[in-house]
Amino acid sequence: MFHLLQTDFSKSVSDVTNAASWLPIAFQFLFAFGMIGTLLIATHLLGPSRKTKDKLQTFASGIENHGEARQPVAIKYFLVAILFVLFDVEIIFFYPYAVNFKALGWSGFWAVLMFVGFFFCGFIYILKKGALTWED
Repeated sequence: MFHLLQTDFSKSVSDVTNAASWLPIAFQFLFAFGMIGTLLIATHLLGPSRKTKDKLQTFASGIENHGEARQPVAIKYFLVAILFVLFDVEIIFFYPYAVNFKALGWSGFWAVLMFVGFFFCGFIYILKKGALTWED
């Protein structure tokens, strides 16, 4: 019986290494890249190429442009965004505990309690540093 399994395995390995088995995938890649190239060339050749002042102007939903787009933004905005992502990702770690809380027992409970403690210490630190207070 082991001999039968061994021959079947060697047969399946030779099927995978056969170049003809990769031929449909190669045709699919050739077709995809050929289609992309054809469409890029066709749109370049057939599309209009009139570059007027109105066409080269930035479109902002019909609203007149005023000022520069590179205006400084308050760093508090980015800080709050990063803190949100940080605390949001930490919340994700509660999911495995919620799924396996019976199997983890008391040791899992104490580990999650310690995790929440570190989480809470970080939150208190952020509050004391004034990271969430807005100044205009």
